[in-house]
Amino acid sequence: MTRASTALITGRSAPAASPSPDVAHDSISGADAIADAVSDHNATVAGIIERLDSFGFTVGDTRFSLWTALVVVLVILFVFVAARLGTKVARRLLNRMSSLSPTQNLLADKLVTIAVWTLALLIGIDMLGIDLTTLAVFSGAFGLAIGFGLQKTFGNLIAGIILLLDRSIKPGDVIAVSDMSGRESFGQIRRIGIRAISVITRDKKEYLIPNENLMINQVENWSYSTRDVRVKVPVSVSYETDITLAEELMLQAAKDAPRVLDIPETRVLLRAIGGGTIDFEIRLWIDDPEEGIGAVQSDVLKRVWHLFRDNNIEVPFQQRDLYLRDSAPFRALLDALEQRDRPAPDTPPPRS
Repeated sequence: MTRASTALITGRSAPAASPSPDVAHDSISGADAIADAVSDHNATVAGIIERLDSFGFTVGDTRFSLWTALVVVLVILFVFVAARLGTKVARRLLNRMSSLSPTQNLLADKLVTIAVWTLALLIGIDMLGIDLTTLAVFSGAFGLAIGFGLQKTFGNLIAGIILLLDRSIKPGDVIAVSDMSGRESFGQIRRIGIRAISVITRDKKEYLIPNENLMINQVENWSYSTRDVRVKVPVSVSYETDITLAEELMLQAAKDAPRVLDIPETRVLLRAIGGGTIDFEIRLWIDDPEEGIGAVQSDVLKRVWHLFRDNNIEVPFQQRDLYLRDSAPFRALLDALEQRDRPAPDTPPPRS
C-alpha cells in the first residue's frame, strides 16, 4: 500500500518520509489504516489489497485506486445501513412512549431521523479520515449551490416542522383541497412528509401538497378545533303543502339518520318562496367528515321522500302554464283556423 493512496481519503498530501513508525501510524487513516490493520494479521489479504491498489492512477499527490474506491463504497453502505437501523430503533422506542400524542410522536420521529442521519454522516466522514478544513473553499461553493438548488426542499422541511409544532395541520385532519381545474373537494391528511403532506379524497385521489403552501396560503381545516361539521340539505315542496307538517317530517327524517348528531340540534329553515316551489333547507351536524357528506345527504333525502309520500305531501316537478291574451289579431287567427278546418260545401254537378 503506497503512502499516496491516503490522499484520496484524508485529503492531505502524502509525506515524503516518516520520521518514526509511531508518527507514520498516527498519520494513517481511512484506507491506509484498514490496509495496515489487515496486513498485520493476514498476509494473503494484504496481497489482495496491494493488488487492488496497483490498479489506479495518481493526480498530483493524490492516489486513486480500486482499493480506495472499495473502502469508500463500504463506508457509505455502512453509514446507510447504520442510519436505517438507528431510525427503526428510535421509532420503536417512540411508539412505546404512550404519553406522546400522535402529533408529538410524528414531530419527534422527524427530529430523531434528522439527528440519526447527521450522526451517521459524521461518523462516516471520521472513518474515511476526510479533513474538512482542506475542503473549506470547495465546500463553501458547493454549499452555496446546494442552498440555491434545495432552498424549496429545506423550506418545506422547516414548514412541516412548524406545522407539527403549532398543530394547525396534523394527520387525520380533514381539509379542503382544489385540483388543477379549480374544483374544490375535501380529503383526509394521511401523513406529513419531509417535502409534502399526503391528502386522500373520497374518490381515492391522493394529493401531495407542499408543506410551504400550507404556511403561506389559506387552508380550510374541517377538524382543526372540533370535528363537528354542518351539512346543508335543500328540499322543495309545492304551494299546496302544509309547511308546518313538512318541517316536522324533515326534522324527523334528519333525526332518524344514524350519522346525524343530536347536539347541535338539527334545524329546518324556509329559504325562498317563488319559482313554483317553496324551498327549505335542512341544517344538520355530523362529527365524521372523513366519511363524506354526500352519503348523509342522500340518506336524509331518502327518508324525506318516504315520509312525504306517506303523508301525501307533493314534491313539485318542473311545469309551465301558458296564458293567451284576447286581442283582435288573436281573434283573426282563430277565425282563419276555423275556416281552414270547416268542411267545404257540396258543389252542384256540372250541366250537360
